Amino acid sequence: MKIEFTRLDHIMLCIPEGKEEEARNFYGKVLGLTELNDLGYTIPNNAIWFQIGDIQLHIRSANLTEQVSQRHPAFEITNLAAAELVLVSHGISVKHESVIPGRKRFSFWDPFGNRIELIEYSND
Repeated sequence: MKIEFTRLDHIMLCIPEGKEEEARNFYGKVLGLTELNDLGYTIPNNAIWFQIGDIQLHIRSANLTEQVSQRHPAFEITNLAAAELVLVSHGISVKHESVIPGRKRFSFWDPFGNRIELIEYSND
C-alpha cells in the first residue's frame, strides 16, 4: 500500500511574531498574490492565506531562531525572466540554481528567512 498524492494543496511558511503586515505587503503587493479574506470561517492560528493557482500559501507567525533553513516551496510560473525583474526592482537578490533539463529556475529569500524557488518549465 502507498499514499497516492494528487496535487499540492498548500504550503505553510513561518514569519517572526508581529510581522504580519510586512508579510501582507511582501506576498500581496511585491509578489502580487491574492489574500483570502472572505472564506466564511475564521482562519486558524491567525494565519494569513494567499491563493496561488489551485493551491494556497499559508503564512503563520512563530517564535523563530536565527538559524536559516534550506526548506522551501517551489512554485511553477510562466515567465521567469519577468519575475526576476520584479524581484530585483524591489532589491531582492536571486540565486540561479543548477540546471535541470526542461526547467529554468532560481531561488530567493523572503524578508523572514524563507527560501522560495520559482520554476518555468520549457521545451529546451
